Amino acid sequence: MGKVRNVLFIMCDQLRADHLSCAGHPHLKTPAIDSLAKRGVRFPRAYVQSGVCGPSRMSYYTGRYVVSHGATWNRVPLSLREKTLGDYLAPAGIEVALAGKTHVLPDLEALERYGVEGGSALDALLRAGRFEEIDRYDGHSPPGKESGYADYLRQHGYNSDDPWTDCVIAADGPDGTTLSGWHMRNVHLPARVAEEHSETAYMTREAMRFMDDRGDKPWCLHLSYVKPHWPYMAPAPYHGLYGAKDCLPLNRDEQERVGEHPVLAAYREHEESVSFSRPDAPDIVRPAYMGLIRQIDDWLGRLFAHMKESGRLDDTLIIFTSDHGDFLGDHWLGEKEMFYEEALRVPFIVVDPDPAADATRGTVDERFVEAVDVVPTVLAALDQPPNDHLVEGRSLLPLLRGTKTEVWRDAVFSELDYSFREARRILNRRPSECRAVMVRTDRWKYVWWQDFRPMLFDLANDPKERHDLGANGSYAHVFAEMEARLAAWLKARKTRVTVDDAYVEARTASHKKHGIFFGQW
Repeated sequence: MGKVRNVLFIMCDQLRADHLSCAGHPHLKTPAIDSLAKRGVRFPRAYVQSGVCGPSRMSYYTGRYVVSHGATWNRVPLSLREKTLGDYLAPAGIEVALAGKTHVLPDLEALERYGVEGGSALDALLRAGRFEEIDRYDGHSPPGKESGYADYLRQHGYNSDDPWTDCVIAADGPDGTTLSGWHMRNVHLPARVAEEHSETAYMTREAMRFMDDRGDKPWCLHLSYVKPHWPYMAPAPYHGLYGAKDCLPLNRDEQERVGEHPVLAAYREHEESVSFSRPDAPDIVRPAYMGLIRQIDDWLGRLFAHMKESGRLDDTLIIFTSDHGDFLGDHWLGEKEMFYEEALRVPFIVVDPDPAADATRGTVDERFVEAVDVVPTVLAALDQPPNDHLVEGRSLLPLLRGTKTEVWRDAVFSELDYSFREARRILNRRPSECRAVMVRTDRWKYVWWQDFRPMLFDLANDPKERHDLGANGSYAHVFAEMEARLAAWLKARKTRVTVDDAYVEARTASHKKHGIFFGQW
């Protein structure tokens, strides 16, 4: 092990924190991911800044909270003014590459306003959020020209105008008809694509190829898997590795439906929630979800063996996490978004190859971690400027290397803009009236909802979050305390984004140097 030269930032899509064997899952075995925990530090209390793919990822990539970067939903572009990991590392000559998904949408209005020439290298880089795209594949629809996956499938015999729809997320029915993985009732069947040609296999090989091509040049690679996100179609044999008996117990009861919060009630009317509320749905979907995770782990095992052979395990900082979780029927919900632990708490493991981190290897750190901590951790590990006039997270290096730290955070924050969702129409809300912000401490989880009552959970006495206390006036003192926390957090957001503190320091009270003598007698 040695000094950090490279960074491998691995992200799964929609992977829950409790679906790893190192996190205690009794049946789902993830030896490759477990090996990271043995070589590094696992943070079991890591939280994302939003339970939605886009805003969560933009916080990972910028080091800033959603209220600061402004990309509040999947269809909201990240402002061109926002710096990402690629911007921060460019001055050091470190290429920040992407293999997989980002959910970055180009800020087309700004590109046009600044006169950036369409089709230029700069235009392509800015559209990609400053990632050099090895192969971009977001996994929710047929791959476009930004990915080579569709052509790869055709080269391997999947002869179709749309091999993703016809093979990757489809199965053969018992009568020979093709069944779509968009229908969750079909995901117990094996996908029509062979395992070695699946999304996870393809993207892992792209990552290996990138590492080989870089040789001894430093790099930062974002390996971003589209699974275990829906469509929940797993190739054989992974579709059949697990059954209903292997799944975690459902976290829901009928009492949750009594006096439910209006926004939560609206979300439970969404089609995915209605489907997952069926008694048979979780037992069909969850085993496929587990199979997709096991497949990722098997391919990560191959990737780590490849890196060991080339010596890259010895000089690469590895971060493993997810953009959010998945309810899978818990709390009578599908998808994510709502502020329960199943959606917002994510796996988070960091392997620091530097000998300074030897003392913490294989440990579990219970301190709160947030998605915004990735950027400052990478910058610190590569000895780059902290850009702390912009970056709102905290470097984890002191925790990894056992150095003395000032008081660590005692709360985490997450946000939601549900204006794009059917819940808004159910509630008869305008797009500007759909904000929510969560603060979670050791004991309490509090959610402020725009124009609705809050939600409150006593995590010490209700760790499964089944009893919302937000309508109980006897907790007014807790409401006040948590509102004060939210107010202090909002006041601390970093809004001076064009110059850093050194720039200010150099120009403080310097007017007389410039011949300006106002106020003299």
